Amino acid sequence: MAKQNVAEQFVDILARAGVKRLYGVVGDSLNPVVDAVRRNSALEWIHVRHEETAAFAAGAEAQITGRLAACAGSCGPGNLHLINGLYDAHRSMAPVLALASHIPSSEIGLGYFQETHPDHLFRECSHYCELISNPRQMPRLLHTAVQNAVGRGGVSVVALPGDLAAEPAPDKAAETALVTARPTVRPGDAEIDKLVDLIDRARKVTLFCGSGTAGAHAEVMELAQKIKSPVGHALRGKEHIQYDNPFDVGMSGLLGYGAAYEATHECDLLILLGTDFPYNAFLPDDVTIAQVDVRPEHLGRRSRLDLAVWGDVKETLRCLTPRVKTKHNRRFLDKMLKKHADALEGVVKAYTRKVDKHVPIHPEYVASVLDEVAADDAVFTVDTGMCNVWAARYITPNGRRRVIGSFSHGSMANALPMAIGAQFTDRRRQVVAMSGDGGFSMLMGDFLTLVQHDLPVKIVLFDNSSLGMVELEMMVAGLPSYGTTNKNPDFAAVARACGAYGVRVEKPKQLAGALKDAFKHKGPALVDVVTDPNALSIPPKIKAEMVTGFALSASKIVLDGGVGRMLQMARSNLRNVPRP
Repeated sequence: MAKQNVAEQFVDILARAGVKRLYGVVGDSLNPVVDAVRRNSALEWIHVRHEETAAFAAGAEAQITGRLAACAGSCGPGNLHLINGLYDAHRSMAPVLALASHIPSSEIGLGYFQETHPDHLFRECSHYCELISNPRQMPRLLHTAVQNAVGRGGVSVVALPGDLAAEPAPDKAAETALVTARPTVRPGDAEIDKLVDLIDRARKVTLFCGSGTAGAHAEVMELAQKIKSPVGHALRGKEHIQYDNPFDVGMSGLLGYGAAYEATHECDLLILLGTDFPYNAFLPDDVTIAQVDVRPEHLGRRSRLDLAVWGDVKETLRCLTPRVKTKHNRRFLDKMLKKHADALEGVVKAYTRKVDKHVPIHPEYVASVLDEVAADDAVFTVDTGMCNVWAARYITPNGRRRVIGSFSHGSMANALPMAIGAQFTDRRRQVVAMSGDGGFSMLMGDFLTLVQHDLPVKIVLFDNSSLGMVELEMMVAGLPSYGTTNKNPDFAAVARACGAYGVRVEKPKQLAGALKDAFKHKGPALVDVVTDPNALSIPPKIKAEMVTGFALSASKIVLDGGVGRMLQMARSNLRNVPRP
């Protein structure tokens, strides 16, 4: 039997760690590893058109499966392209192993062609980032990288010079056990007792939930029922906590809706459960706050804390709920539920007023129809920007659907590459990319990846020919929009030219049929929906400076001769208010 080389040993270890696919673009220093994948039936090489897509796809796969996923880039510019997707995976706590192939080991530090220093460049977006400088070092170093990615939740990066990858591997050492899952972290009794005391003394308690409540839906509902607490959520908590929730008061933050803002500000005790909610302007500063999180570095970094509890949300609540006293007064809960219902009732009336006849099509209408016709177990990948708003407010979770996006890193162009990774985990499951025209066109080359691998991803393109969220930001700042207009092609025609299914929708009555036909299509499909560029998101809590900014922006547009646009925008935004 021929002796293994380092690349073959590297691939064997990845396979033992549970990696199923390696996303990347082939090239020079990476070739020995790609060839090793070719000869190893346990792994599949996924050829994409841009390494950024490879990293986003690996991150999405890790989020969907909970298992280690992997991507790779060749030396210098190749692996540099990984960095944006790796930042996103790391901030999403997605276990990803990235191989940064490197120049010949004898040339490192001498200004060689395509030389960079990946062991330095990737440190900020990883738990572990090291250079392999000797074949004997590789197995232990790769094991350590895997343990960091899986055990700590996030990215590990291994830099491997191409010449070392082709060298003979050392004699096979005894196989070391690998971490494949994270443990449950339980707080100490003293911390639980302190939280029990805070809850028992408070008259009005609100629970605010993030992605750390994944798998803890029943435990959150049990606590809310016992202490009569309204339950709000952050964007990343939506899919885990909103469904089957009789205590739901909506979402807080810039994309929020309902009564979550009021519930978090009018309570005596606010309990943050598994959330690293970044917008401290939406958090109160005059109520008692306790926070439960499995990552201690998250505790207290967004708001003042009265109690920090280090622990897994599910296990913490299992210990906590039996100890707290049952509350019988529902006055606060019922008040918040009524505020939430009233807000949604007014919104629905405004939303349904002739929107199904409006041209260009309102994006809210598109998201609402999409929510109705999509599968009950669909995976939605969502572009950053206005698509985040429509997904947050209109896609209904049910415990089986998944909604993932660049919710912490906030990158453009993430929906398409994330859909690639999500679809590879299960070709039979419906995967829908909610893409904006700006994000889609940024990494549009990887639409060809769908065609090449015959991935049945469905892209619903919100095509408003503008960078809508940037326009909103400019208006809030009192600036007229500038540099935000896109001159777009007929994206459906582009899809058909690539060999995929493509249809363009310009009238509301065409929408439902177009979506259903695309979803029935067995291969990749794109529905190019021409949406209203004047439809902008209105935050659930409008501050004086926002109003001032809108007024300044409006006056500048009018002075520049844009009266017609201002009238269009005003009419559009009469309907553009949040609903779930």
